[in-house]
Amino acid sequence: MSTKQTLSFQAEVAQLLHLVTHSLYSNQEIFLRELISNASDACDKLRFEGLNNSALFEDAPNLEVRVSFDKAAKTLTITDNGIGMSQHEAIDHLGTIAKSGTKDFMGKLSGDQKADAQLIGQFGVGFYSGFIVADKITVESRRAGLKAEEGVRWISGGTGDFEVETITRAQRGTSIILHLRDDAEEYLNAWKLKQVIAKYSDHISLPILMEKEEWKDGELINPNDENGGRQPGGMVKTGEWETINKASALRTRPKKDITEEQYAEFYKTISHDHEAPLTWAHNRVEGNTEYTQLLYIPAKAPFDLWNRDKKAGVKLYVKRVFIMDDAEALMPTYLRFVKGVIDSADLPLNVSRELLQESRDVRAIREGSTKRVLSMLEDLAKHDKHDTAANADGVTDVVDADDKAKEGKYTAFYSEFGAVLKEGLGEDFGNRERLAKLLRFASTTSDAVTVGFADYKARMKEGQEAIYYITADTLAAAKNSPQLEVFKKKGIEVLLMTDRVDEWALNYLHEFDGTPLQSVAKGAVDLGKLQDEAEKKAAEEAAEAFKPVLAKLKEALKDKAEDVRVTTRLVDSPACLVVQDDGMSTQLARMLKQAGQQAPESKPVLEVNAEHALVKKLDGSVHFHDLAHILFDQALLAEGGLPEDPAAYVKRVNALLA
Repeated sequence: MSTKQTLSFQAEVAQLLHLVTHSLYSNQEIFLRELISNASDACDKLRFEGLNNSALFEDAPNLEVRVSFDKAAKTLTITDNGIGMSQHEAIDHLGTIAKSGTKDFMGKLSGDQKADAQLIGQFGVGFYSGFIVADKITVESRRAGLKAEEGVRWISGGTGDFEVETITRAQRGTSIILHLRDDAEEYLNAWKLKQVIAKYSDHISLPILMEKEEWKDGELINPNDENGGRQPGGMVKTGEWETINKASALRTRPKKDITEEQYAEFYKTISHDHEAPLTWAHNRVEGNTEYTQLLYIPAKAPFDLWNRDKKAGVKLYVKRVFIMDDAEALMPTYLRFVKGVIDSADLPLNVSRELLQESRDVRAIREGSTKRVLSMLEDLAKHDKHDTAANADGVTDVVDADDKAKEGKYTAFYSEFGAVLKEGLGEDFGNRERLAKLLRFASTTSDAVTVGFADYKARMKEGQEAIYYITADTLAAAKNSPQLEVFKKKGIEVLLMTDRVDEWALNYLHEFDGTPLQSVAKGAVDLGKLQDEAEKKAAEEAAEAFKPVLAKLKEALKDKAEDVRVTTRLVDSPACLVVQDDGMSTQLARMLKQAGQQAPESKPVLEVNAEHALVKKLDGSVHFHDLAHILFDQALLAEGGLPEDPAAYVKRVNALLA
């Protein structure tokens, strides 16, 4: 016997529905995610209860979710054959949200549409997201194990009350029928539904079915005339159902069951990149925090790599439910090029961006994922080059196929992302040593950017006490810098650093494996044991003999140079500019000015080569003042700078050439 009753919603539900129906949620399509997720949960509950009572499966042991639509009626229906609901359960579960801590939920609503959209996944609230697109929802259900006559129909327009009546329903499970509003008619389209399901619900381990459609030409306008034209054609349903999801997310499958092609295709789907990734890592992490990570390193840098404000980060799932596209809290900024998916078993479904910043579990995931990416890079770096060397017996090392495939990949990675990786020196103190080992540079022995600090140390000269480097705007400027002259003369390798980020990054790295880093353009050159006593004595004598000229130079250049001294680093050039050990390099000061930022006022030190003919000419010259300024400006030009007054420089040079 059919019974029909009208009941009022719990006060908090009515309040929630008011927010939903007034378009609180900016991300409209999440309603489908929530309803399919609930359908999947209903099937999981049946599977669990069926362990002790197989009769609950009745005559339909295969669990599934079906999505269908009726354009004429403007309805979208999500049906599952899971556990279903009795009338009492429908009233309980759909009329109240007692179990979900609704007061907490309402308290967290901020009025920020994007943030609030993340909260909709809270248990018990997901069903109401249907009112984002529907002005009426009909639910028809029957609990597994009850008679067909004990079905229930629940109807609400999302206002203050709902109707419940008893119906006859042969099929176990639940159908949610959304009566769509006019502004949601795009969901009466198979292509749109498939797109949303692929984005949010491809991970659902049950098959999600939709009715197949095929194109059918319209009827002839004149049945007796084939050439008289036809009515408009359209897609028509065939009556055959097809699975539209993979029914198991890639990250949830065992690695042995996934081909390289499948990994590469999944990467292209989530990254919108047409190229295959350089490498990837797929792991399940267990312990205090449980999560699955599938992380990719792209082969090519995106055009907006240097836009640090762009939303970046990996896709976040919680318990296989899609939460957000760019969870930047799960990956440090200097690894913003990493793509992938993290599926947490511990985070709450209602996690917001604010919660992500504060959560201890998120910090653990971030640290674990960072270490995983660095391990991938270390592995590529280890196999970047392989020298097949014959031993005494003439046996050559055998390179396995995996190692062979990795050859050259780190060099390729570094050319695209090396400069971004350097940002980590200032951002990630805990991994600074690992990052330092991954850095590569050109040097005075190699134009290719392949020299690591460890390589450099391995071939340091006996008695050498520092790793020497120079920063410059270009490789040519670095290679031809006057500051390198004494190092070239003595055969001491110098690293050539030409990325804009180098100056900033090296403020955070002062030594490598116990050996200090020393800029050849900072402070006095102290080659320590590499400079013999005769050289030191000659330099001291030259400085003493040159004192009167130095005093005049200091006076002439007092507005430009902090100090003028005899150099120990020049061989062929007359002069060069250096800064004090703790001073800002002239290159960094230039970069800051170019970026429109204030650079602290600091003057460089002019070092002069007392043995150079031009410097010797200074003593007693009637053009002393002009020569002094030309020396300074030429030293500035040699390191990529420009004279403050280019016209005055040209005038002085022309006067001396005349």
